[in-house]
Amino acid sequence: MTSIEPAAPPLTFTPVTGALGAEISGVRLDADLDPGTVRTLREGLNRHRVLFFRDQSHLDDRGQTEFARLLGPVTPHPLLNGFEAADPVTRFDSLEIRANQWHTDVLFIERPPAFSVLRAVSVPTTGGDTLWADTVAAYARLPRPLRALADELWAVHSSANDYVLRGDRRSSSLAERLEEIVFSARHPVVRVHPETGERALLLGLTARRFEDLSGKEAALVHGLLQAYVENAENTVRWRWSAGDVAIWDNRATQHYAAADYDFRRVMHRVTVDGEAPLSVDGRRGVALSGDGSAFAAAG
Repeated sequence: MTSIEPAAPPLTFTPVTGALGAEISGVRLDADLDPGTVRTLREGLNRHRVLFFRDQSHLDDRGQTEFARLLGPVTPHPLLNGFEAADPVTRFDSLEIRANQWHTDVLFIERPPAFSVLRAVSVPTTGGDTLWADTVAAYARLPRPLRALADELWAVHSSANDYVLRGDRRSSSLAERLEEIVFSARHPVVRVHPETGERALLLGLTARRFEDLSGKEAALVHGLLQAYVENAENTVRWRWSAGDVAIWDNRATQHYAAADYDFRRVMHRVTVDGEAPLSVDGRRGVALSGDGSAFAAAG
């Protein structure tokens, strides 16, 4: 008689706020997840933008990477992993850097990541939360004239504006290594989500300038649009415990790691390959400087 494997328990999605984010129970993240569960997680990302998983302390760097590969080819960070491009794990240590500015991951290359998988290794007893904002909802809240303006804008994103160089605390050795690394890319300010067809604002701190606008005009427009992203009703805030994992859709969110703590905070992240952002009129983002091809798909 052929034995029948018991069915996996259904996943439970519990919304964290009315805006975005859901806590998931009923799953142990690893490389052996069945295709149906992976498909359900991807559908959940399209709906909730950010998924949170408690009690995943069984994961190490290898396990985290192998799980992330279920979502697509993994990609090292061009700046922090640029000296060891084969390593897909980016290690964020608060003794070197704090990412306490609103941003979308790695917008300064042609193909920014589609998804990010972040694991809490060591967290302070108080503080160190991460916030996410829904950039699809932010676009939808724009008044019609502002949507029309945003639809036509293109921005140049530069690694010189990234939190890696602008963060409030970093080691001098890291700074020296990064001084001569410059990546830049041209992307639409409004991108069309490749899976849902929704429109999302593509902004954050790496946007160095807007084409066809002066520096003063660009600063005013950027501040106006970014305010819709950062509106409190458009965000979710997660209080970390060691072993927690968050997965987010990098194509539909920005995030911010609050630097309100005095103890060491260590987080490990793996990103999944994305595509060049698509504008509302069908054009794609392009690289302007730096060779990001080595970081587009490490496998």
